[in-house]
Parts: sequence; C-alpha cells; structure tokens
Amino acid sequence: MKLVDTHCHLNFSDYDKDLPEVLTRAKTAGLVRIIVPGTDIKSSIKAVELAKKNKMIFAAVGVHPHEADDAGVLDVEKLRDIAVGSDKVIAIGEIGLDKYKNYSKIENQQKLFSECLRLARTLDLPVIIHNRRAGKEMLDILKKFKNTGIKGVFHCFSEDISFLNAILELGMYVSFAGNITFKNAFDSRKTAQAVPLEKLLLETDSPFITPEPYRGKRNEPAYVKNLLDVYAKMYKLSVEDVARVTTHNANKLFNLGIKEKGVIAYAIRDSLYLNITNRCTNRCGFCTRQYSNFVKGHKLSLGSEPLAGEIIQKLKKVSKYKEIVFCGFGEATLRLNTVIKIAAYVKRQGGKVRLTTNGQGNLIAGYSIAPKLKGIVDAVSVSLNEAEADMYSRLCCPSFGKKAYSAIMDFIKECVEQSIKVEVTCLDMIGGEAVSACRKMAKDLGAEFRMRHLDVVG
Repeated sequence: MKLVDTHCHLNFSDYDKDLPEVLTRAKTAGLVRIIVPGTDIKSSIKAVELAKKNKMIFAAVGVHPHEADDAGVLDVEKLRDIAVGSDKVIAIGEIGLDKYKNYSKIENQQKLFSECLRLARTLDLPVIIHNRRAGKEMLDILKKFKNTGIKGVFHCFSEDISFLNAILELGMYVSFAGNITFKNAFDSRKTAQAVPLEKLLLETDSPFITPEPYRGKRNEPAYVKNLLDVYAKMYKLSVEDVARVTTHNANKLFNLGIKEKGVIAYAIRDSLYLNITNRCTNRCGFCTRQYSNFVKGHKLSLGSEPLAGEIIQKLKKVSKYKEIVFCGFGEATLRLNTVIKIAAYVKRQGGKVRLTTNGQGNLIAGYSIAPKLKGIVDAVSVSLNEAEADMYSRLCCPSFGKKAYSAIMDFIKECVEQSIKVEVTCLDMIGGEAVSACRKMAKDLGAEFRMRHLDVVG
C-alpha cells in the first residue's frame, strides 16, 4: 500500500530534533511521497532543502495569507526564483485567504493570492490553497483564472457543500486533515461524502490537527494512515482502494514520479476485475477511457493484450474474491475464446464469474454466444444506456450501426433463456423518461436493472 501526505510542515521547528525518526516511521506506514509547503520565503527555502536531501520529500513554495501585510512583489519574485531553481518544487503553496484570524488585511491577502496564482499559471504548477471563512472572496478571484489552466487542492477543507461544489466545478481537488477522524466531526464527514473519490487527496497538515487515536500529540506523516478507515467506510471501499486512488490523484496533480503500470487483474472492494482488451466496438463519448487511463487508481491502458495463461497466473486466490469480473477498458467478447477459457478455470476453482459487456457479442462472433457462456458465466451486465435504437446509435456509435441494438436485445433474451442472471444498466445522464423506459425493458426481458451515475466508475 502506497500513501502520499500532500500537506506536511516538516520545515517547521517541531521536527528539528527527530526528523530522521519521523521519516522512518512514515516509510514504515507506507508513505512514498511527502509534500512540504512553504508559508513564507524562509520556510519555502527550507522545504526545498529538505526535498533535496530526501527522495520521498517534494516541496511547494508559497506565502501564507497570514503574512500578506508584510509581503510584496519582491516576495513573489523570490518564490519564482526558488521554484525555477529546483526540480523538486511541484506546486505553489501554501497560499490563499483567511478571514478567520485576520492576521493580515483582506485586501492585502487578495492581492498576494492573485499574484501567486499568476506565478503558478506562468510556471504551469498546481496550487495548494488555504481558505478559511473567505469563500466569496476566494471564488471571485478563482473565477478570474477559470480558463487559464489553474489547478490545485483546497487543503484542510472547512467550508460548506455549496462552496465545495463550486470549487469542484473549477476542477479543484480537496483534502481534509485529522479532524475528519474526530468523533464529533459529523459536518466534516458529511461534506467529505460529497467529494468524488477521484478528487480526494490525503493530508496530515502536520504538526497540527492530529487524528484519532493520537489527538493531543504532535502530528506527523505516518498518521495519514489513520484517515483511511474513515474514507473506506464513507465510500464503501477497502482501505487499499482509498490508498491507491488518493495516491494516483496526488501523482496526477503534482507529477510526483510514482510509477503506475498497466494492470491485467485489479481488485476493487471484494471483486477482482480482468482487463483483457482495450478494443471496443463502441465509441461512447462518455466512456472513461476518453479522458483517463485509470479506474479507481488502476491503470487500464495496455501495451498489448495478455494471453489466457498470463491472466490465469493472476488468479491464484479465486476464493478470496466475491466474484471474478470481465470488465476492463474494452469489450471482453472481442476475445470470446479467452473469456471462455478463463471463466471455465474460475468455475473449476469454485469461483463466480460476471461478464460486463455492451451486448454485441453475437455480432462479433457471428453466432449466438449465450449457449457457450452457460455453466461458466454466472451473471452478465449489459450496458444499454438507451431505450431506442436511434438514440443508442447516436450515443454509443457502434461499429455495427443500427443493427447493434436489436442484437443486444437478442443477447439479453438468450442469456435469460440459458438461466444466466442478466443485469441491464444505463447512465442517469440520459434523463428520467429514458431511464424508466430502460427499466421497463429490462423487466419485460426478464432481467434486473441498475442505474449508473456518469463519471462514477468502479
């Protein structure tokens, strides 16, 4: 399990006496990267020095809003010089606005924040944003940079869901500190539930806001692991799922150099998914692979298609999983013989098999494939997504044209006739009437129905 603490002030004096021990405990806990942000010129320089000495540490340079009254153009220029002088600087931060403590005048904070955003845009670096009770002012500034490529994270998030939705629309990431684990942190956890996992990062904000059960002690990077149980319960995923996705998110945003290899078999919750091809007979505009190579932190783009033997080698502990699912970045029935070989192997091992498909297997093979699936495939999930042939063709652009839809209907019927459990799915994006029509169609065909949500994959 690999973890990233995206906000930790190891450049503060709190760690002067035992930093080597702190880093050893971090490594033992599974951390592979720690981001140390600056809060002024001095601490930014120290963050860079720490990053130079430690492979796992990366630096961000910034001036905190508390320092805005004493900061000026020269400080922003110094930040630029520090940033371009080291390849371990991966962000501009900690920067932002703070109307809670009001250590600096808000107009000075706004000016400094805007200048730091311009610097981030110039250097094409993400930002690490501090915001406390300055939501309106924050959004007013960010909206001016909306189409400039500014990206980043709101760390130690403390605003409401309305503000959360606004920054998510701007493409921002979000992180919560150790207070998310506090017994009375109901509001924070409720807000966190509205954050898509693909937009969540982990942080400790050390040495502050120590999570349970260490509350009251100095915080440190190793304790980031204590956030995982909260998020796993929240997202109904495993601790490993949360760790993998948040690490990928951090790697993607901050370019941390963590190697992520394409996978053939990948676990989500208690199911094992098999990614056997990236080819597909549809060209759906909403498909995940149109905008990302990853699903729940797993890289699914393949350099070549794995052989059946390679896939079976990944199935040494079939009994460990609730089901083995053919569901990767392509249409599995394009490799029907491979599906049959592997499904038969799984059944011999006492496992259950589910096939996720666009339902065009009959057209691909040139014959009815349901009889070949009987006895080795327990369930089939068919991505229908529309209740009319013309609409389906426009939405999914099947290579078989308009005949694809009727072939999908035939495939569903034939699977039901072969006593294979069938689930018809569609996306909520098609609208309530179309969803209702798909639901009725599934019932008429003897299949179950499940509605999926756009951009929620895995």
